[in-house]
Amino acid sequence: MAGLFLEEFEVGQVFRHALRKTVTESDNMLFSVMTLNPQPLHIDFDFAARSEWGKPLVNSLFTLGLMIGISVHDTTLGTTIGNLGMTDTVFPHPVFHGDTIRVETEVMSVRGSRSKPDRGIVDFEHRAYNQDGVLVAKTTRQAMIRTKAG
Repeated sequence: MAGLFLEEFEVGQVFRHALRKTVTESDNMLFSVMTLNPQPLHIDFDFAARSEWGKPLVNSLFTLGLMIGISVHDTTLGTTIGNLGMTDTVFPHPVFHGDTIRVETEVMSVRGSRSKPDRGIVDFEHRAYNQDGVLVAKTTRQAMIRTKAG
């Protein structure tokens, strides 16, 4: 597996993920429909054209999922037991159809479990940027990660 074990994470470690994605109209529409989100800013081009943005916004929960998804191969693929939560999630700039998203992940803390020696918790800060280097999303994620002995 490509993911790292608990012992391989270090506070301050930064992953600049090579995988990037250009967000399409289809991505936005499909995600909004699949999650039953009828927000016209995402799915109604006429409504969105009359908004302050002048065009549809990409669903922010798609952006959040994409940001974390891009990070998985370099960090937690096959070594995560589960996500424990996300905090401090912000979307300081909208994502639009055609934006290309790149992500970096910083390890904020690493700690072993007191009750289960085969695992621990890593706090990640994920940051997503568009093609112009503008921060479009940020979140802190807590993940339960296997140890090498686990």
